[in-house]
Formats: sequence, structure tokens, C-alpha cells
Amino acid sequence: MQKMEELLELRDECGEGTSEAPALAGSCLADNRLNLDVYPDGCRRFLQLFKEQQGEVVQVEFLRLSSNDSLLDTTLDSLPHLKHLKSLVLKGGHARDEFGSYQHGSLTSLPPDFENLRCLTHLDLSFNRLSTLPSCILHLPSLRVLLVSHNSLVTLPEDFGCLSKLTFFSAMKNQLKDLPQSIGELSMLQDLDLSENALELLPEEIGNLHNCTELDLSGNRLSSIPDSLANLKSLRRLHLHSNLLVTVPASLASLPNLSRLDLQNNCLRAIPAEIQTLPFVHVRGNPLGETEPSPQAGNCKASAAVHCIVINSCISSGSFAVTSEGCRVYLACGIHFYFPPGAASDPLRIYFRSLTPDPQWVKLRHHDVLLSRVLELQPHEVQFQQEVQIWMPYISPQTPHKHQVVVRTLSGQSWSDLKTRVKRKRKSKKCVAHCCVLHFSWFLVVSRLVQNECKVPAEGTLLFSSVNPHIKVVFPPGVTKEPRSVKLQVLPVSAEEIQEITANSGCRASPLLYLSQDSMMDFLKPVRIQLPLPPGVTGQNLDRSMLHILHGDLEGQTWKDITSEVVLEFTYLYAVFEVTHFSWYWLWYTTKTYIGGIAKKVYERLRLYQVNFIALQRKRDPEQVLLQCVPKHKVDPVLKKLQHRYRGPEPSDVVEMFEGEQFFAAFEQGISIDVDRPDCVDGRLSFIFYSHLKNMKEIYVTSPVDRKDQAVKGQVSFYRGAVPDSIPEDASRKRKGPDSLWLATLPIKLPQLKPRWDENPGPLHGFSFPPLNLGNAETGYLTQANLLSIARRVGADWQSIGLNLGLTYQQIERIGYNNREDLNKQILDMLFSWAQQNSEDPDCVSKLTTAMKESGRQDIADEIEAIIELGRQKYSKSIRRVGLEQESSTEDSAIAMM
Repeated sequence: MQKMEELLELRDECGEGTSEAPALAGSCLADNRLNLDVYPDGCRRFLQLFKEQQGEVVQVEFLRLSSNDSLLDTTLDSLPHLKHLKSLVLKGGHARDEFGSYQHGSLTSLPPDFENLRCLTHLDLSFNRLSTLPSCILHLPSLRVLLVSHNSLVTLPEDFGCLSKLTFFSAMKNQLKDLPQSIGELSMLQDLDLSENALELLPEEIGNLHNCTELDLSGNRLSSIPDSLANLKSLRRLHLHSNLLVTVPASLASLPNLSRLDLQNNCLRAIPAEIQTLPFVHVRGNPLGETEPSPQAGNCKASAAVHCIVINSCISSGSFAVTSEGCRVYLACGIHFYFPPGAASDPLRIYFRSLTPDPQWVKLRHHDVLLSRVLELQPHEVQFQQEVQIWMPYISPQTPHKHQVVVRTLSGQSWSDLKTRVKRKRKSKKCVAHCCVLHFSWFLVVSRLVQNECKVPAEGTLLFSSVNPHIKVVFPPGVTKEPRSVKLQVLPVSAEEIQEITANSGCRASPLLYLSQDSMMDFLKPVRIQLPLPPGVTGQNLDRSMLHILHGDLEGQTWKDITSEVVLEFTYLYAVFEVTHFSWYWLWYTTKTYIGGIAKKVYERLRLYQVNFIALQRKRDPEQVLLQCVPKHKVDPVLKKLQHRYRGPEPSDVVEMFEGEQFFAAFEQGISIDVDRPDCVDGRLSFIFYSHLKNMKEIYVTSPVDRKDQAVKGQVSFYRGAVPDSIPEDASRKRKGPDSLWLATLPIKLPQLKPRWDENPGPLHGFSFPPLNLGNAETGYLTQANLLSIARRVGADWQSIGLNLGLTYQQIERIGYNNREDLNKQILDMLFSWAQQNSEDPDCVSKLTTAMKESGRQDIADEIEAIIELGRQKYSKSIRRVGLEQESSTEDSAIAMM
């Protein structure tokens, strides 16, 4: 208690007289713990504390810092002075890259004098850039828990076994290819996680880990495992899924404590009968019962023998193994792969992840429509021996007659379109795009203008449009010396669209023609283009003064009238002219003189979508708000689908937006959100509008206003993002003035709060709970005081722990919002709310321990187990004591009777 008061005093002193007082105060927690990884400048704060209050800081026992911090290297030099340090966390992953993935920290090594931390029992270096394990770690005599997951380790030191007190070791998601024989000397090791590496063989010595209760070897390249694993008599859970196993030893069935054996997604064609009978064995995704494909068999026969891998969990990332035998892989999201036999010459692990598209790196062309999320496949540098087939589901476009669906991939620094076949599944009616590739990259499905292409030789050729066969391009002999590729695209424009946009019934236009080529040189001879005359115009009733040939630049921003620069010929239905370079061409018929500005306006408006914004609140929980941008024609079906769970105001007025345009939602007038959300920019929620994807977010809102006496009436407003380089004239006029980016505003109402069981301040930092006793007398209790002690050590991991305890993301988010100014209250609310809901569950203590381990907090798990073990001992002593008293009383009675 005295130490707690000293740190609280230190906290007050750190913030005294500065504008950072609240932040520094919040960084110094009770029980000798400095929790600084929640701050982007945590290392600077540590160095400031170390300089001004060194005497107190060197007494700290628990320290957390972010390795994404730019001052990490400077801070490392000070850490060996913390001689009492028991737990040190230097994790990365506190920032995200442009694709939404966690960024690894900058840590590549540790100073040699780290070995002076003689009291250190828990070390977490996850999400960093370690290629080798720092040698100083092997000289930490008290180390019990070591986490180096999500690094780049290729091997472990030969003398790794000298860490004799190690009980928990995680090297998940590294590049380990083998293990040292000394790993068998870790006699106290209980949990070993080597998943998602490149292990091909295991040393026999791994069978010497007699205290090991959980061993995770999933996601490696193991084709076999040593028989010595049968010596792990304490083993309860063995994870071997997603490897290349062709056999498993039958002796695994003899492990007395084994309660889970994962063998999914391997190459097992048969499983020993002793293992098959075990009720806790999982074997899905193996080619069980299939015969070995014959080397002489043709591709068709060999492919029939290829086994299937089914990944059922709806995860956005994962991996699977591929061998030279090939396989089919089915993901729960509907993506399907086929690796033909021989595609991979060596065993290979494939990594996949689904990403939210971002216009900063997903570049759509004009009139493109995005139909899917982005699929990334790794490794990128591998060249397959045969083409790998990919099937990607997509949302069917609304205008299939104008567009064609293609799979687009990132090649180098630019996106290119793959040859694509599409089909609609009969039962599910879902659409799937199919392509073939020789290497992996990023993939997405788009709908583009229908494209016709050909190779133009020196002899010349003819190119037609499949959208409008009346449009053709004639290449005469001698038009080029070297063959070049030419592409033709057509955008049909109806007379109704022209009339609506121009508000002039006299304006008419032909289909819009776009021509491109793969050469920077103009053609040697003029190319002859035929376009149909605008609707209602023929060669007989034509007024040549009203006919205009327009040439547009690549971006469609400037349209030049080139009628006087070309020789126009007319037939009854067509206009024919010649050009030497390619771009946009458009035939207009109008009395207007300056047609270029009108054409630009029409062209831009053809790229716009009419949308409405909706803001709905969940009926059972009004603080949960659903925001969505919906195309106009989908508004009624969407509202009908949501009406039984949500209520709210009518949708906003119609607004026009571009495909891929950024917009923001801002809560105003007494309603706010968590500004630390990754999708929050300057206090506003960031959205990207894609016409065929769900532009929807469901978030929790809160209000700083006291709602015990009255409801809060606020609003949410929608604003455009940065103004695009080129926008229609109408939109440009609207984007002037103080509200130039404003789109719409919808009301939000938070009802008056009802009295809650925790609204009166109590001893637990403002929380009051009924007495708690988790567990039972025989196995040991966790009391309210125990939970409070545990809560003081949780720190920034509270969200991860809450999710592993079974709380939903929405519950976690709401706890964060309700206690947004106080990390302690967030932790207490999460932990004690869970405890109240699970106090009757006899396994709740073990679930809490497991959640701590899964969250990387082995130190807290050890503390819980120590408390429980002490409770068991006290219970046993009390039983023995009661037993002796009973025997004594019996003897006394017998003597009295005598």
C-alpha cells in the first residue's frame, strides 16, 4: 500500500505545473506498474520520468512500452537500471500500415547489459523485427515467460535450453526452419507455441518436455512428427493442423491427459485406428481414403485425386499448405483456389488476407465499379510451375450491358486486368469471377466498360465494338511498322440521360468512344473511325452546322471541338472521320456553340451516383448507432430489412457521389465518439463510398452531458473529404463557402438514463458490485479483492482479454466509451461485469486463466493459478483439521461412555 501511494505521488509530481498532467498521471498506475504503451509518445514520457524521478522509477516492477515509438533505442539504454523489473513488454503493432495491417516495431536487438535484469520473469517482444534472439536473453536467470511472436526469427540459439525456468514460450508467426536439440532441456516448460513457422523437422529431444501441457505446431511444413511426442504424459492439447503430415504415430493415442488433437488440413490419407477412435480428434480437410496419384496419370486423373482443404472459420486472414501433389482450397468467404499437381515444386505455405479497399492504393479508372474487397495472397515472389486458378465471389453490377467483370491485380506499381471468366452459381445465385495466375499479389473484382482489343500488324486490320457493332475502327496497311495492341471501349449514353443532364431537348449525342494503345507513337497513317449518328439524325435530314466531333483528354477534363480539323464523311446512319492518335471521341448534335463545357458536364455526371444517408439507433440500445450511405434505388429495401431492430429519422435528401470518394460522419451537439478509433480522422469517422459495397459502420456514441435528468438531442452530419482534382461544374459551385463540404445532417437522440446498479460510487474506483467469489471451495476461490489485484496489472491488454473472455466487440467498445477518460475504470468495468455474468459457472476461473494466456499475459495467469493453489491448500488443511477434531470428539465420547 505504501508503494502504491508513492507511485501515486510520483504520478502527481510528473504532471504538476504542465499541460500534460492528466496524461502523465494516467500513465503511472498502482502496484509498481508503468503502462506507457497506450501513448504514442510513451518513450518520451518514460525518459522524462526517469530523468526527474529516477529514484522511484528504478523501483518499477512492471513496464509496458510500444516498440513503434521513435525514441525506443534511447529508452533501451535506461532499462537495465530497473533492477527490480519483473515484467517487460516491448511490443509493436500499435500502428497500422496503408493496408490496415499492424506495423511491426523497430526493435532488432537488445543491449548486452539487459542480462542485469536478474528479477525479470516475463518478457514480451512480439510484433518486432528480430532476426535472431538477443544473446542477453539467455542470461536472464529468472525468466519464466518469453514471447517473440510476429518477428523474423529463422533459428533459435543452440544453447536455448539454458533457460531452465521457462514455463511459457511463444514464437508464433516467425520463419523458424528448425529447433535446437537443447529445447528438450526446458524441463519446466508448460506451453510451447511454434505455430505459423517453416518447421520441416522436429528434434527427438522435444519428447523430453515432460511438463508440457499445450504444444502448438500448426501452420508449419511438417511431413512427420517424432515418436518421442508420446513421452509427453502431461500434454493436454496438441495442435498439428495446417501442416504437410502424411502420417501420425499411433502412440499419440496413449497420452493419458490428451483432450484435444488437431490434425485438420494436412495430407493424411489414413489415420491409425487407435487415433480414429478418440472423440477429441479433428481431421477435417485431409484426403482420407484417397489413393496416391500415379506419376503416369494425366493431368485430369491427377487433378481428380487432389485433396480439398476447407477453411470454415470466417476469418479475414490465415494460411494453408500446398505440396507438389496440388490441392483445392475453399475459404468460408466463398473464395476458391485450385493448385494443379506440379504447380508448387516444393512444399509451400500460402498466406491470405482480405483487405478493405482504400482509394490511396486501389486506383479505379473512370466508369469502373468496385465489386469486391481486396484479396492479398503471399508469398509474392514465388513463381508457380503451372497456373493457379482463383475463383472470387463478387456483387453483380447493376448495368451488365454496359460493363464487363474482370479480376484486377497489382503488377509492380500499376494495376492490370486479367483474362476473366464469370459465372452465376445455380443454387446460391452468387456470381463468381475466375482467373489464372503464375504468381501471387493483390486481387480485386471490378466492373469496367466492355473492352475489345486486337493486335494491329503492319498489314492493317479491323476492330469492332461488341457493345455497338456499328462502331468500328479501320487500320489501313502501313499504319505501323511494329505490331501494337489497341483497345476499344464504348459507353452508351441514352437520349433521356442527355436531356436530363443538359435540360435541353435539342441536344443529342452518339455513344462515347475510347481508344487506347500500348505505344507512345502516333500511327504512321490516319486511322478511320465510324460512329453512328446521334438518335433521330440521318444523313438526309442532317444539318452539318449542328454536328460536332469532340476530342477529350485521357481524364475527360477538357473536350475540344475538332470538327474543323478532320474530314467528315456521312452515310445514311454513320459519320466517318480519320485520326492519328487515340483518346476519347464523341459525336454531338446541338445548336449550342460552346459544346465542350456541356460535354464535360455530361461526362462527369455519368460518373456520379445518387445516394441517401441513413442514421438509425438500435431499439434495445440507442447508444448503438448505424450509419450508412445507400444508393437511392436501394434505400427502401435496406430500411425494410432493418426496421425490426432499428429506429431513426427519415433518410437524408439525395446527394451525388463518385465511386471511391471519401466522406466523413461527425457527431455534434452533445454527442461524441471515441477519437482513438483507427477510422477516426480529426474527430470524424472516415468512409469510402463504393456503390456496390456496404458503406456502413455501427458504432457506440456517448455524451459528456449528464443524462440522468434529461435526454440529449444531438445530430450526425456527413461531409465530403478532400475536393477531387476535377469535379463537375454544378458540384464545384456547391463547394464554395463555409459549408462547402457539407452533405447532410440527421438527428440523434440519447434517452434519459435509467438508474443502474453501478451508478453510486463505491470502493472500486466508482464501481459497486455485490460480493464475488468465483470458483468453489474445493478448487479455490477468486475473491473480489483478488480480482481488484488482477485488474491493476491488466493495462492496455484489457480489450484483448475481454474478447478472449467472450465479450463481443460491441460490448468492449461500449465499455471504452462509457469510461473513456479513465483506463482503470475501463478495466474494472470489463472484468467485474464479466465476473458477475459468470459467477455461477464452475469453470469461470479456468476460463479467466486461459483468456490471460491467449492475450499474452502469462504473468497474470500465473498469479491466478498461484491464488487458486493457495486456496486449495487452505481448503485441504481445513478438511484435515475438521477431520482431526471429529476424531478427537469421537474419542472423548468413547472415554465418557467408559
